[in-house]
Amino acid sequence: MCVRGAPGSVFSLHFPVGFQLPRQFRGGPWARGCSPAPLYKGQAGLGKACTAAQLGDRNSPAPSSAGPAAARTMGGPHGGPFLLFHVLCFLLTLSEVGSQNSKACALRCPPKSSCVNGNACRCDPGFISSSGEVFTDPLESCDDINECGPPSPVYCGSSADCQNTEGGYHCTCIPGYELTSGVTIFQNESENTCQDVDECSSGKHQCDNSTICVNTVGSYTCHCRQGWVPKSGSWDKQMTTCEEIAFPAWTAPPGIKSRSLSAFFERVQKMSRDFKPAMAETSMQKLVELVDDLLKNSGDLELLDQSSKHVTVTHLLSGLERILRTLAKAISKGSFTYCSLDGTELSLVVQEQGKGNVTMGQSHARMLLDWAVAAAAGESGPSMAGILSSRNMEKLLANASLELDLEKLKETYESPVRGAKVTLLSAVSSVFLSNTDTEKLDSNVSFAFTLYKQPELKPRQELICAFWKKDSNGNGFWATSGCWKMGSGNGSITCQCSHLSSFAILMAHYDVEDPKLALITKVGLALSLVCLLLCILTFLLVRPIQGSRTTVHLHLCICLFVGSAIFLAGIENEGGEVGTRCRLVAVLLHYCFLAAFCWMSLEGVELYFLVVRVFQGQDLRKRWLCLIGYGVPLIIVGISAGAYSKGYGREKFCWLNFEGGFLWSFVGPVTFIVLGNAIIFVITVWKLTQKFSEINPDIKKLKKIRVLTITAIAQLFVLGCTWVFGLLLFDPESWVLSYIFSILNCLQGFFLFVLYCLLNKKVREEYRKWACMVAGNKYSEFATTTSGSGFSQNQTQALRPSESGM
Repeated sequence: MCVRGAPGSVFSLHFPVGFQLPRQFRGGPWARGCSPAPLYKGQAGLGKACTAAQLGDRNSPAPSSAGPAAARTMGGPHGGPFLLFHVLCFLLTLSEVGSQNSKACALRCPPKSSCVNGNACRCDPGFISSSGEVFTDPLESCDDINECGPPSPVYCGSSADCQNTEGGYHCTCIPGYELTSGVTIFQNESENTCQDVDECSSGKHQCDNSTICVNTVGSYTCHCRQGWVPKSGSWDKQMTTCEEIAFPAWTAPPGIKSRSLSAFFERVQKMSRDFKPAMAETSMQKLVELVDDLLKNSGDLELLDQSSKHVTVTHLLSGLERILRTLAKAISKGSFTYCSLDGTELSLVVQEQGKGNVTMGQSHARMLLDWAVAAAAGESGPSMAGILSSRNMEKLLANASLELDLEKLKETYESPVRGAKVTLLSAVSSVFLSNTDTEKLDSNVSFAFTLYKQPELKPRQELICAFWKKDSNGNGFWATSGCWKMGSGNGSITCQCSHLSSFAILMAHYDVEDPKLALITKVGLALSLVCLLLCILTFLLVRPIQGSRTTVHLHLCICLFVGSAIFLAGIENEGGEVGTRCRLVAVLLHYCFLAAFCWMSLEGVELYFLVVRVFQGQDLRKRWLCLIGYGVPLIIVGISAGAYSKGYGREKFCWLNFEGGFLWSFVGPVTFIVLGNAIIFVITVWKLTQKFSEINPDIKKLKKIRVLTITAIAQLFVLGCTWVFGLLLFDPESWVLSYIFSILNCLQGFFLFVLYCLLNKKVREEYRKWACMVAGNKYSEFATTTSGSGFSQNQTQALRPSESGM
């Protein structure tokens, strides 16, 4: 059995009788009944120590006297089954003896520490506890010290990093660098010999065969070969794969039907099929020539409506930018400039990515930008910037609208601004970079645009820096947001913008609305309509004044009433685009006002028959009056519309267009009528003078003719003067004339009502009769007599209708 002694005491092993030790335990001190020397310092002996003789050669024969005793001690021949048990007891006893030394420290020390004395532990080098290096708390632990972190990290020198390890640290070169000695780690700054590794020459790069390796400080990049571009989705600087540049697809804008445009895109498709990257510069030149030819020989493009033109020019500008940006990647580094025979200029600059200001330009425009904004996100190759300037785009940009900052303009002009008429003063310059995200640049870009027209600015006019903006429908318009004018001089305008697009210099003529003038016009037209309606009812219902001249007055008032109503309801073109509604309003106004002047001319003809041929009693029949009064203006309007239908309607008013002299289709006939009536009035006055000089003049008839002449002259003055100013109403600079027209227009219907109704005694009697009927009063004797007298006169006038009227 295994008998354990007290700690530090001698113990013995007692084996069964007949038990024999294995061969390795036979002889030596095990057979001599003594214990060998301690296994380590401080270990207690295992029984009686062996003498020098007992520790002799184990091969020497053991004394015979020990044989029986040993046999009894180790066990007899029948103890074999207990051998394993006793060996295990022996090993357990050895482990207990080995732990006796540690029990001398009363505190159990955690890992990564050692016992200092019986009551404290010390952390190993490179470790520390929360209480410090030495601690007494049994719950403490020793944690690794991060020599590479704060508060005082180890500095390994340039191009190197500190790497923390368990219980220590070491320094390594950053990726792309290595030590000159070839080893991988070092301990401090003094051992730092890190230097850049040239991955390209050493073959340590991973660039694809379609790219070129370019060594950089601490790394490398893979660039596409000239004439090649990265494949879609392959933008990693060190894993780029490239493909040969292809001509981008470009088709006609949908919904635009034009043979000229279709022929242009067919030629572009042919050029695309024959394209080779080595021919990039030639292809760009040919593309510019094709665009020039399309705009110069536009053909049916000029017949497109305004909206279709703007869709076309938007499609052309965006397509040119996209194709030129792609083809520029195939040209070598440097600058490239081309000027076509029609004055279109293309300028390109291609150079490596970087920072710093770069200036480029041509005769139409110059640009200054920070080269950092030119680089496309994710691309490692050279960057590109280009300017395409063309004056031929002006044909398709005619009558384009301008988006205004209305609140700012309202503060400037102290009145609402409804729109602006713009005039293009420079070439249209499209600016494009390798970077396609140019809606908000990191730094502003400066431009200097050359003016090919030197304007003389008038009130409510200014020069602005504008850009062509595409809307959601593919259409476009001028806008100014993000661009502002910096200065001018030497025939150019300097602008600065926070984004890129197609730019131009415009002269904007603002349409500043005068609230007072608008109120006068609307109130005046309403008053005129009321008075004209009273005139029409009077001419239809008052029987004593019926006659040919009353017929003329009736139709004159009808034309003016309809024209004024249309003018009040639809003169303003709020959408800014000349559509069918606006053209129809302009045609109706043209016809109504021409008809009014024709009926006014018939007033002069009636006066001529009355005065010159007074004794013959001849006048025009009613059917001839209607045929002339309504047929002549119908012929004039029909010819005008057939010759130039686009002359009807303007961007702000639904009236005749001033361009191409189309306004003369109204001014011409009006001038002829006014001059014709003036001649008739001169003849009338001359004839009256002759009649008054006769010996026995017909005083009654001459007096009547004099009244009619004065009335006709007053009518000509009212209508003629009103429309002389009315023709100038659509000139936004004529503030005084606008007010005069508005006031006269207010009085136009009122004057006719006074001349034809209130100044006529017979009409006044009818009005008095109607008033009494409405009030329910009976006629007085005087009123009855007057009425009877009027009835007798009606019988006389019925016999002589030419003498009826005022």
